[in-house]
Amino acid sequence: MDSALTTVGLPIALGIIMLGLGLSLTPEDFRRVARHPRAVVVALGCQLVLLPVLCFGLVTAFDLPPLLAIGMMLLAASPGGTSANLYSHLFRGDVALNVSLTAINSVLAIGTLPLITNLAIAHYDQGDTVSLQFTKVVEVFAVVLLPVALGMAVRAARPALAERADRPVRIGSAVVLAVLVLGILLDQREEVGDYLADVGLAAGLFCALSLVVGYVVPRAAGVREDQAIASSMEIGVHNATLAIYVAVEVLDSTEMSIPAAVYSVFMFVLAAAWGALVSRRVRAEPRAEVPAP
Repeated sequence: MDSALTTVGLPIALGIIMLGLGLSLTPEDFRRVARHPRAVVVALGCQLVLLPVLCFGLVTAFDLPPLLAIGMMLLAASPGGTSANLYSHLFRGDVALNVSLTAINSVLAIGTLPLITNLAIAHYDQGDTVSLQFTKVVEVFAVVLLPVALGMAVRAARPALAERADRPVRIGSAVVLAVLVLGILLDQREEVGDYLADVGLAAGLFCALSLVVGYVVPRAAGVREDQAIASSMEIGVHNATLAIYVAVEVLDSTEMSIPAAVYSVFMFVLAAAWGALVSRRVRAEPRAEVPAP
């Protein structure tokens, strides 16, 4: 899909989304991790270990074509999106913890995303077709981290401006993601029926399982209810724009971006339904700190 939508619109869209993340971040968000070690470690363990294993099991069980399977693994390796923070706010999650998780996971993804994606490429023997090389990784995360740094700088220098810009940027992020998904599906309209038949059920099930795992595992580990909701949204609401960007611009495969596009359709609906379900429990539970282990 070599068009203005991808060559110009896609990097701009990703930049806007990451700028929005930066506008909501302060250095305190990173220091907060030390005060919530259990919640952070459990959530990151789910994100970085359980999710890729779960996704690989799904793509194997559904016997997906190689490029769609790699696209699913790329999605699983992508960090939480800015919408995760919004969902946490709407459904009584610990938003501060969620912001911290999003920030840390975005940094860790510099190493984990290419590692998991390249392992998938090697497993499906697509090395001669696609590759995620170190120079491309640097390029991707320049696009990702520079807007975040700019957003943090704006918040530090002009906090009132950052507060006013936060809501419009979040809305803009949702709009540009919707435009990207629509553009990809239109570009692939001749094959979209086959793609949906191949990956639709797997993507929807992966979304649902991600949300449930992100909540159930932290609760089993003794994490507070509102923190488990934050974890669930972080793990279930992926940065699909980043996955689409890597697939189209770095790996030069529109087909590989289809799982992220399809996942996005399920993601907003399922996250809202799941949030409405679990947020009922948080009203009855005190918000006291969980002692560090």
